Amino acid sequence: MKRRDFMQYAGMGAGALLMPSLLLGNNIPAEALLEPGMDTLLKKQLADVALNTAKSLGATYADARIGRYLNQYVFTREDKVQNVVNTESFGIGIRVIANGTWGFSSTNNVTDEGIKKATEKAVAIAKANSKIQKEPVVLAPVTGVGEVSWKTPIVKNFKDVPVSEKVDLLLSANAAAMANGANFVNSALFMVNEQKYFASTDGSYIDQDIHRIWPTFGVTAVDRTAGKFKTREAMSAPMGMGYEYMDGVASEKLEGPAGMKLYRNSYDIIEDATLAAQQAKEKLTAKSVDAGKYDLVLEPNHLGLTIHESVGHPLELDRVLGYEANYAGTSFATLDKWKSGDFKYGSDIVNLVADKTQVGSLGAVGFDDEGVKTKKWDLVRNGVLKNYQAIRDQVHMIDQNESHGCCYAQSWDDVQFQRMPNVSLEPGKEKYSIEQMIKDVKKGIYIAGRGSYSIDQQRYNFQFGGTVFYEIKDGKIVGMLDDVAYQSNTQEFWNSCVKICDESDYRLFGSFFDGKGQPSQVSAVSHGSSTARFNDVNVINTGRTI
Repeated sequence: MKRRDFMQYAGMGAGALLMPSLLLGNNIPAEALLEPGMDTLLKKQLADVALNTAKSLGATYADARIGRYLNQYVFTREDKVQNVVNTESFGIGIRVIANGTWGFSSTNNVTDEGIKKATEKAVAIAKANSKIQKEPVVLAPVTGVGEVSWKTPIVKNFKDVPVSEKVDLLLSANAAAMANGANFVNSALFMVNEQKYFASTDGSYIDQDIHRIWPTFGVTAVDRTAGKFKTREAMSAPMGMGYEYMDGVASEKLEGPAGMKLYRNSYDIIEDATLAAQQAKEKLTAKSVDAGKYDLVLEPNHLGLTIHESVGHPLELDRVLGYEANYAGTSFATLDKWKSGDFKYGSDIVNLVADKTQVGSLGAVGFDDEGVKTKKWDLVRNGVLKNYQAIRDQVHMIDQNESHGCCYAQSWDDVQFQRMPNVSLEPGKEKYSIEQMIKDVKKGIYIAGRGSYSIDQQRYNFQFGGTVFYEIKDGKIVGMLDDVAYQSNTQEFWNSCVKICDESDYRLFGSFFDGKGQPSQVSAVSHGSSTARFNDVNVINTGRTI
């Protein structure tokens, strides 16, 4: 499923049926989510069946991933519950190298016999593929870590919260939106628990318990006389947290310009829905933007999507090398630019980092799906391109001998491959607030929230919209704008970054269902930043035709 299509499905009662089937698994009662699952000792014994079988058949490397994937999705519209979906998916995936070639197989028959058969198939596939393999697989070394575990640090497990409480919260948000001028509203709550066990012939046995949550909604205001309607989506960010994210703790909220509520480690969906309805009504009479050059003040919930598309994807090494092209293209950031050592991806203040360890982020895990301990590394430092995102069988291609730890599979039934880690813009080093930034702008636009976007197949030329837009004149917000989108190319845009707010404004945006590959897989990834200013950017009017 395409990322841009997902939001329109989120509020539908049938929305769950439109999501990738492997995220659904088998329907189960809500109480079945609380079942403890397989004992760790038994997982180790079963994983060893795969590893020992692979070695006996001539494999030089093998890993096994036993996965239990639990999901709960709640959908509402206005004053009605549209659907509540609880699912479980359980099985094992086995990956091997034989004759210098990868082979993979999987099964939901997680028994000695079922695992042996799947492993035999994986080895047979590898040996068959080796007949046309031109170069053997080269793996970066990894030292086995023995038996270890890692858990998302959560305060409140979503599985312990009654479904009725979640429904009441969504319906209360809907009611708040309707009471403040919305004509239509839908809302949804997505909760995921990945219980993953990884074992490899390197000597690792890693048990991980990963949690993610995403509340979202869409409100619509209608002017029946004019025949117009406007929408406003939620300003929430999906997070690698427990249900405590829904508590709306006041200390975790920041005040933004034009009455915006800015959320960090907690989210008040009722407050956001109230403001969303008011802003959707305001958009009905908002001034249509005059096309031209503006200084853009971009808040993190908006800027995260721009980072995702113009930094995250083009710095995936498989895109750079042309191995990944069918799903969203290759990359302009070719190896010659990196090897030059001075390619200016952005201005001197632009520091973009990849990080799989960031607490609260969607991509935070202790180890990736190759058993590599996760870490943080530079992609762009002081505006200069420094590195890419690469996994064990890729890093030798850029003369490195250590995986970056960003390998992932959406399910036990899928082979793991290179996926985007959290990619974020570091905050400014000097104390600098949003209010100060706006005061420094003579002619500009403040943009919050995600909107439509378009980017070419090399991740270079692009156009981005947003959720709400406010005009800035002589250092002040003077009113709402509509029909706003900005156009640029990746290098020009990031080199126009002149100011970044400090860490007190730092927040996360996230993509819960980021697609890649053929056949496609989805993964969850966050992008952090503080509010940033980009000078002299081309703004177009999306509502006017010639």
